[in-house]
Amino acid sequence: MVSEPIDVISIGNAIVDVLSHEDDAFLERHKLVKGWMALIEPEEAEALYSNMGPAIEISGGSASNTAAGIASFGGKAAYIGKVCDDQLGAFFRHDIRAAGVRFDTPPVSGYPPTARSLIIVTPDAQRTMNTYLGACVELGPSDIDPDFIASAKVTYMEGYLWDKPSAKEAFVKAAEAAHAAGRKTSLTLSDTFCVERHRESFLDLVESHIDIVFANEAEALALYEVADLESALGRFAEACETAIVTRSEKGSIILSGGGRTEVKAVPPERLVDTTGAGDLYAAGFLFGYCQGREPAECGALASLAASEVISHIGARPQQALDALAAQHGLSTAGA
Repeated sequence: MVSEPIDVISIGNAIVDVLSHEDDAFLERHKLVKGWMALIEPEEAEALYSNMGPAIEISGGSASNTAAGIASFGGKAAYIGKVCDDQLGAFFRHDIRAAGVRFDTPPVSGYPPTARSLIIVTPDAQRTMNTYLGACVELGPSDIDPDFIASAKVTYMEGYLWDKPSAKEAFVKAAEAAHAAGRKTSLTLSDTFCVERHRESFLDLVESHIDIVFANEAEALALYEVADLESALGRFAEACETAIVTRSEKGSIILSGGGRTEVKAVPPERLVDTTGAGDLYAAGFLFGYCQGREPAECGALASLAASEVISHIGARPQQALDALAAQHGLSTAGA
């Protein structure tokens, strides 16, 4: 069935985030590497959860956060991801639909359970993620409808999903469907842990199937195994149509159409939790891109969205991003 036009379809791991504030000593006791994302088994997840302090449950997952951000800007967003028909799965499904995102992927029945990420937030606002993937890795090619993909201006995929062969097949099927329809594809590299696991296949994916790639500075250096950012940027410029490298408080660099745009970061009112900063940056950029905005305007919307999400707990916006953009003199109307 041909769908109504969509700005962005996001594909990724459907995860419920469980956030707890702890000190550095907690990380040391549990042998956790600050700022990294580790994949854990059910037994490890249960043991870590039992030792965490009071926690907050929030629907998450990188690509779903991006979809929620696009919807908050007033864009049309959809999401493809796998949950179980359990309590956390129902929680996830409710939240993403309540955010204004279309979510039709059928759930897994019974087992494995819905994925969850145990996120430790330390006083410096760094987040350390310990993720049990559960049902989300059951996503496969059968969940990709080429007509649905063809209805979107951009299909956006998260690198975190690249662990299972069936998910890789789903990515490639989605990318081929998008390009067959004259649409664009996008990828976030997700984190250095992910890049180091999948460097060679990521390189092939970026060069063969991706038009717009997002990376932070560490991920860019890891992907190309170089020591300086300019070398990585040169490689990105050769590999894909548009490349965006974020640099935290130093802002971001956008390479597009042979040009280079440097965008300043927007300082948050207060720095609380960096979870979701890259996800919401991608939301702002892709929203602007789908509205026909120039790279500088896309970057300004992106930086504003990232600033909003790091000012509070949780990886989805608490303010309506279209209203926030208006407050900062940024239009969200089509160009």
